[in-house]
Amino acid sequence: MSKSQDYGAVAITRAKELPTRLALAIFLAGVGTMLSGPLWPAVWYGCVCLAQAVDWFAFKPIRQNPEREPTQFQIWACLLSAMLNTAVYSGIAVYLWFAGGEAGKLFAILQPAGGLLHIALHMHSAWRLFLGAAIPHLAYLLGLPLVSGLITPEADMGQMAAVTVAGALYSTHLFIAVRRTVATNAALRRALDLADAERLRAEQASAAKSTFLATISHEIRTPMNAVVAAATLLKGARLDKTQAEHVQMLSHSSEVLLGLLNDVLDLSKIESGKLVLEEVAIDLPAKLDASLNLWRGRAEANGVTMTADISDVPARIVTDPLRFQQILSNLLSNAVKFTDSGSIELHAGRQEWPARLWVEVRDTGVGVTPEVAARIFDRFEQANPGVSRSHGGTGLGLSISRNLAEAMGGSLTVRSEPGVGSVFRLELPLVCSEEGALEDGQDEAADTATLRQIDVLLAEDHAVNQKIIRLYLEPLGCRVTVAENGEEAVELAAAQAFDVILMDMQMPVMDGIEATSRIRANGGPNAATPILALTANALLEHRQQWLRVGVETFLTKPLDARGLIEAVASAVGGGARRAA
Repeated sequence: MSKSQDYGAVAITRAKELPTRLALAIFLAGVGTMLSGPLWPAVWYGCVCLAQAVDWFAFKPIRQNPEREPTQFQIWACLLSAMLNTAVYSGIAVYLWFAGGEAGKLFAILQPAGGLLHIALHMHSAWRLFLGAAIPHLAYLLGLPLVSGLITPEADMGQMAAVTVAGALYSTHLFIAVRRTVATNAALRRALDLADAERLRAEQASAAKSTFLATISHEIRTPMNAVVAAATLLKGARLDKTQAEHVQMLSHSSEVLLGLLNDVLDLSKIESGKLVLEEVAIDLPAKLDASLNLWRGRAEANGVTMTADISDVPARIVTDPLRFQQILSNLLSNAVKFTDSGSIELHAGRQEWPARLWVEVRDTGVGVTPEVAARIFDRFEQANPGVSRSHGGTGLGLSISRNLAEAMGGSLTVRSEPGVGSVFRLELPLVCSEEGALEDGQDEAADTATLRQIDVLLAEDHAVNQKIIRLYLEPLGCRVTVAENGEEAVELAAAQAFDVILMDMQMPVMDGIEATSRIRANGGPNAATPILALTANALLEHRQQWLRVGVETFLTKPLDARGLIEAVASAVGGGARRAA
């Protein structure tokens, strides 16, 4: 704490305690009146009020600007005022000592002793003020017994000396306590300053990490978009067996890379508390079958059978479809990865009270010991160092899956035995849905007939991405107009009506957020046209930026051909309904 803060704190405290000091003065004046009469106590109280007024004005400049460094004049004014006030305030002790009898002497000792304790508690941070205020109290506490022993014949000099020594011991202990308090407070302030510095560094590191993740996500997703799209387009071409195998390897590798990237981003969201869950009605049996079918081919290629028993599950439930699918995929991929023979079984059912959905993935794989099972959900944890070399992975999948399950109000546990296999059990709160639309893409495939002869404005600066999107849309009858940057997109949107606008986020000249905002604000032919965000920036803050400019459809690169087509068809269909 700086000198300005020390003096400012004392000034503010003295102002707050003024009513208390005046009330205590009234009590002391009353004691003096009872012991010897009203005249001198009344005079003393008047002097106290006058001294308190001086003190109020002396500390006022510091009290009004507690953060400003006080001038030497202000420091001396406050010091003299503090000395004057304690001298006047404890002056009642002189009167009580000589005119109040034995009871008066007791009050005369207690008053300066209490005054010393009071200033020690509230003024120790400003040492100069503390010493200045302490001197009058000490003079009364130590001097009155000695002076009384010298000038009063009936006083016992030995007793008075003993009282003075007791006062000196009290004062010494008080000063030692004050010094310790000051040292403790100084150490505490240093610790707080260090903690603040560490917190600031942690916040800066977190901000740097977020920036790094956003940059890496964008830079990796942009070329990954071309890789995934090329693999998707090649699958639809006429290929011989060897070429088809190469394309399959390309597609599988791109899926693995994208999965690793998503794991890192999910971990960042969980750590920062920015994970947002949705609540959507899904077709549960279809979702479970789709997850199983996704991994059945790879399991059977290894000679492993994959079966399911999901007869006791509700038809539709409300949950986060993306995160539910993510957990299932992690469990199934884990089972496929570590099962070389035997079977993998998917079982699901319901628990009536409390209402819970449970899903188990059972395998006859390598299994793990209880010690390994206890830490298998830790981040970057795998059964042994050779696992990552032989099977791949980062050790994040199970950790993220458990975090997702807990965020959804459920749990993820494991039972395992080496050489026998493992059982992973997912439990989630069960909310059945009898009505309402299913999640996007679950009801029926997009009607590509709605895309014929529609005009699409594509704002994208990357030439490969332009080509990919055109290859996706133009065979379906879309007329695609390309803008190289946000400014060009705004100009084209002002000149021609489009059925849908596809807007990249990071572009030269003008970014997609600014371009979207201007298209909406200009009131031109596309002010209400559906705008779909196509971006490699996949973090929550980027989604929030799009929402602020009126864009709700958010497609993350690398783009899935079906997802893009369905999103465009849905946007065009919605626009037609709005026009009608």
